[in-house]
Order: sequence, then structure tokens, then C-alpha cells
Amino acid sequence: MKLSRGYRNNNPGNIRLTSEKWKGEVESKDTDFKKFKSMPYGYRAIFVLLRTYIFTRGLNTIRKIVSVYAPKNENDTEAYVRAVSVKTGLRADEPIDFQNEQKLIALVAAISKVENGIEPDMTAIHLGLILYKTV
Repeated sequence: MKLSRGYRNNNPGNIRLTSEKWKGEVESKDTDFKKFKSMPYGYRAIFVLLRTYIFTRGLNTIRKIVSVYAPKNENDTEAYVRAVSVKTGLRADEPIDFQNEQKLIALVAAISKVENGIEPDMTAIHLGLILYKTV
């Protein structure tokens, strides 16, 4: 089985390439997406991005987050919102409690599933959360 681009890049959130350097980011030949040295660092990046969306930009619901994370010009945003909502058990317009680690983990897992088409490695997500909290 061929791994998805996100998994090949250890970037399960398919975070776009920018000039900003992330912890755990390594040089990549991919011209569009970042590459991380391990999946936990890729998951850490999703946690960091979600924190920025929620606290800096006020994007505190699945619909608001996904509308920016997966814009209509690149994705079927409504299908993405529905998939994340079903996977997390959260309503699309329900405010997300960023302090609730279980809901946050579920959100990261759902994003990874939608981005890559396979169930995420929950151990890697938990390690990403530890990196997010300590590094």
C-alpha cells in the first residue's frame, strides 16, 4: 500500500510549506507541504496550529477551523466539516474547549483521518500532544 503524502512527509495535517520553521521540521523535496522528522512532530504541529486558530484567530468551532484549514478553493469544505463532526462527536458549530485534551485529541485524529484517508496512529497523536506541551 502506498502511503499518503501526509504520511510520507510525517505531516498528517498536510500543513502547507511556508517560511516559518516548525519544531521537528526537516528539509523536504515536496514543494507544497512541510515535512517533519517524525509523526509525533507532525501531530505536534496540528496541535500548535489549532491553538493559534482558537486563541489568536477566534476560530473555535469545527466549521470555523475547517473553513480556514481546508478552504473551498481546495476542498469540499462542507464534507470535511461533516466528517470531522461525525468523527469527534462534536456539532459543527459547537465551541471547542481547547483545555479538554480528549476533545482536542479527537479533533486532531479526525483531521488526520480526513487528510490521509486512514485511521491515525493514536500513539503518535499522544506523543505529539506531549511534544506540544513540553517542547
